Amino acid sequence: MPHSVTLITTIAVSLGLALLMGLLANRLKLPVLVGYLTAGVIIGTHTPGFVADMELSAQLAEIGVILLMFGVGLHFSLEDLLAVRRIALPGAIVQIAVATALGTAVAMAWGWGSGASIVFGVALSTASTVVLLRALEQRQLLKSVNGSIAVGWLIVEDLAMVLVLVLMPPLADWLGTGGIDSAVADPDASGLMATLLITFGKVSLFVALMLIVGKRVFPWLLWHVASTNSNELFILSVIAVAIGIAYGSATLFGVSFALGAFFAGMVMRESALSHRAAQDSLPLRDAFSVLFFVSVGMLFDPNVLIEQPLRVLSTLAIIIIGKSVAAFLLVLAFRYPLNTALTVSASLAQIGEFSFIILALGVSLGLMPVEAQSLILAGAFISITLNPLVFKIIEPAQAWIRSRSSLARVLERVDDPLAELPMTVASSYVTNHVVVVGYGRVGGRIGEALAEQRVPLVVAEQNRETVEGLRKRGIHAVAGDAADPAVLIQAHIARAAMLVIAVPDTLRARRMIETARILNPSIQIIVRTHNDEEAALLRKESGGEVFVGEHELALSMLRHVLNSVAPAK
Repeated sequence: MPHSVTLITTIAVSLGLALLMGLLANRLKLPVLVGYLTAGVIIGTHTPGFVADMELSAQLAEIGVILLMFGVGLHFSLEDLLAVRRIALPGAIVQIAVATALGTAVAMAWGWGSGASIVFGVALSTASTVVLLRALEQRQLLKSVNGSIAVGWLIVEDLAMVLVLVLMPPLADWLGTGGIDSAVADPDASGLMATLLITFGKVSLFVALMLIVGKRVFPWLLWHVASTNSNELFILSVIAVAIGIAYGSATLFGVSFALGAFFAGMVMRESALSHRAAQDSLPLRDAFSVLFFVSVGMLFDPNVLIEQPLRVLSTLAIIIIGKSVAAFLLVLAFRYPLNTALTVSASLAQIGEFSFIILALGVSLGLMPVEAQSLILAGAFISITLNPLVFKIIEPAQAWIRSRSSLARVLERVDDPLAELPMTVASSYVTNHVVVVGYGRVGGRIGEALAEQRVPLVVAEQNRETVEGLRKRGIHAVAGDAADPAVLIQAHIARAAMLVIAVPDTLRARRMIETARILNPSIQIIVRTHNDEEAALLRKESGGEVFVGEHELALSMLRHVLNSVAPAK
């Protein structure tokens, strides 16, 4: 043909092969992300056959990064983070430090320079938000307390990685280029400080403009475009803002495309139309995100699995074992239930998009050796593939640990003032009372209504911040997983008139029902669940009322609870 079709060829082959590999991964019950990365390997330079244009793929990947980070900003919720800040903030920071230290120590033992080693450790310290959200959604955990903590933890990790993206370019000379040399260039301290101050000055100016000007201008722009009733113009405005701010931030302020796009999403979230913006731009974001993952896969050299198996295993050990054990111990140290510790640990046992973004930046700055690319990508491939299996072993692992480890039980409950009701609670108050398990959207509405009607109740809730807040308001509550009989015992289930299970977890609900029936055979039980099949099973086991859904369910459960306890008031 008279003109070049390299770009069209690259896009067509990348998307087509990603579709085939994604379908295959889905058929094998694997995350589709594994399929996209595999497609990149097939058309990369390290495998025979067709080789895509690496330069064009890199530019397409940049657009993918921009739209991916724009989506992260659109979904960034300060409220979600604040709700679990006491565990997510210190937990994520310590876990990042532990994983980074492990990765750095291992890489330096291999003979890498300190710069390459540190970047390698940082790349292994953060998990994939995409993989986590899909895993939680598939297991109906996204809106649970455990899911909220895991998502809050990932939000802190994302923010930390945003800071890393800001710091890496000015620190590149100090960290030492080349990466594999053991010696690091002796930096000029004053010059380094000046570079950092200039960088932070530019970033601060950009952030200030976005929060002061962008926060007002871009939501207004969305409303103005939406008033035209043109869906095409609305989608165009969203994409133009995302890519335009990312490009402008890089050109005018020296800020990375990723950081600019993240703040574009944050200011866009201020608009009442942010949900529509996220929904309408999703197809394009997903398409370019696929191209990003394919381009990352093109960098992977499969030969590293044969030539460096021990290094691959070491990388995997840091991702799956090192990070997970650190998170597990941290969550238990904060006196959260064993189930929460295992869920958060499983959530972090993989790496993804931010690792790839840091890898790409490290390569562009000359900090990362070629071997590091393949090791990080091998770690991502295998950890993402194994992540569903890691989630599946949570329940058996929980049973095994509780049956064999007195330490885990002690860490969960010893000397914990929130794990039992205060001694000042009158015995009459915890007789013929209502025990509400879970104080989220459904349980919270029921609990508030009961409190208004002055019906005695005790709340069993995993979120310790929620328990503290309830106690300050004079509502009796205990912290812990009500699937553990000790928690229901502390809620005085043996003397309760009713048990309301407002958490949509069938397996845990069955354990609560079993405990309640053993300790109080005559107790009335009301359960929430997701579907009719689970409802039939729970109705048979509980002998009580089972409700399906969420919003309408909350009203129905509330009416039933109030009608049932009315004589007890």
